[in-house]
Amino acid sequence: MAKRQRRITESTTSKRLKEGRGGGRGSNYIPWLFIHDVPSKGRVSRIKGWKTGRVHHLLSDLERDYFFVCDWALPVVDIREQYPLLPLEEIIAIAEECGFRHPGVPPPNKTRNTNPSGDDNRLCSDNSERT
Repeated sequence: MAKRQRRITESTTSKRLKEGRGGGRGSNYIPWLFIHDVPSKGRVSRIKGWKTGRVHHLLSDLERDYFFVCDWALPVVDIREQYPLLPLEEIIAIAEECGFRHPGVPPPNKTRNTNPSGDDNRLCSDNSERT
């Protein structure tokens, strides 16, 4: 029997939102997915970032390599990995508007997430945190 239940349901999404996953900035950010949430036969990494001061959950070598670039790039002020694309209805509407079928349609509709992304302080006119 599997160690964890990995089926994604609406209750799983609600639970993650209540836990604060996908929210916060800097050292307070909580990734939508932790490495133990995803079955993998590949390589995963948990690396403490010097910019954020927290452990980053990276699901591939490519994500890890991009993380290192962001962690050492001077303009980058924050790094968030496994960031959820929510609300799902809005993401599905954007996909339809662009002429694409969202991978979650027809159901099961699953929350998609992005690979690591970094906030660049050049994008913020006063160098304050973006909302």
